[in-house]
Amino acid sequence: MTARPVIAIHASITEIGADAWDRCFPEALETYAYYQAVETVGIPGFSWRYISVRDGEAVLAVAPVFLTAYRLDTTAQGWVRRLALGLARVAPGLLALRLACLGSPVTEICQVGFAPDVPGETQEALAETVLDGLNRVAAGEGIGLLGVKEIPVNAVPLIAALRRRGWAEMTALPSAELALAHATFDDYLATLSRATRKDMRRKLKSAAALRIERRTVIDDVLPRIKVLYDQTRAGGDFQFEDLPAAYFQAVLTHLPGRASCFLYWYEDELLGFNLLLESHDHMLDKFIGMDQERGRTFNLYFVSWLNNVRYCIEHGCHRYQSGQGGYAVKLRLGSTLVANALYFRHRRAVVNALLRLVSRLVEPDGPAVGKLTA
Repeated sequence: MTARPVIAIHASITEIGADAWDRCFPEALETYAYYQAVETVGIPGFSWRYISVRDGEAVLAVAPVFLTAYRLDTTAQGWVRRLALGLARVAPGLLALRLACLGSPVTEICQVGFAPDVPGETQEALAETVLDGLNRVAAGEGIGLLGVKEIPVNAVPLIAALRRRGWAEMTALPSAELALAHATFDDYLATLSRATRKDMRRKLKSAAALRIERRTVIDDVLPRIKVLYDQTRAGGDFQFEDLPAAYFQAVLTHLPGRASCFLYWYEDELLGFNLLLESHDHMLDKFIGMDQERGRTFNLYFVSWLNNVRYCIEHGCHRYQSGQGGYAVKLRLGSTLVANALYFRHRRAVVNALLRLVSRLVEPDGPAVGKLTA
């Protein structure tokens, strides 16, 4: 590697290419094709940049970047969120700052991807170079606030680089994962408590009235999927991105063999959907949407969860990742919570100091129960 790797800022991921990108993220389910699908569809309020670090023609590291207007109360809960929403009604611009952020609003975590031949001792220096690239993006766009979205706490090179640069750190919402080393679905149920096992068997009876369909083409039901997504999003605690209907079909189209959608029907009425990404050993539950009234009647959240677990076991998939939120239920069903962190800084020292104070107020409450792991 040369003494000074070259930073390149790209307006489209196609400028980096699938081979170079996926080589830096060999285990990712959210591959080059996934980012390309998101870029092609677009998400209102967001624009994209991509950073590559090169030594000659060789790509050593890559990272996605998104630009948006960020509300500082996005991760707030309880009285802090109520106060923030009240302030926003009086002064709408008070809590929103333009943001250049490493990561993506529609990926589970943020990591810098390194080429497999980059030695571990070099990765921290390359991560700092990526941060230089993020600063270049922000300066070029006239943006003061920089962020890094949801880094797993075991992402050592990137976290070490951020701490070396003096970025402020906040606890982020953890990710939920379920290890599935079970020969049968009944073996999985046997790992749950007696009360939970009884409850799940009772809830599974709801599935008898439902028709479950797995698809990769959903054009005919996209309007209904958007309605179900909007209902579920409106009922959630955190609302960041608002996905267009075309996102769901674009992901299925761009990731053949890696993306699918379970549809849950009652007679001729679509009550819910679940968009999933998978590899031979890993399933990622991307988005679920359901009719808020009828979904409860049919215990649709639990039916969907258990259907995904059954699918994983039957297809030899040993890791089911179900994302953020709903922690009490996920822990009850056997998941482990994996800790994440957020980092931020402002390019102006005075504003950066103020944001550090604000961050102490908007720290998200931890999950009510359970234990975080690194």
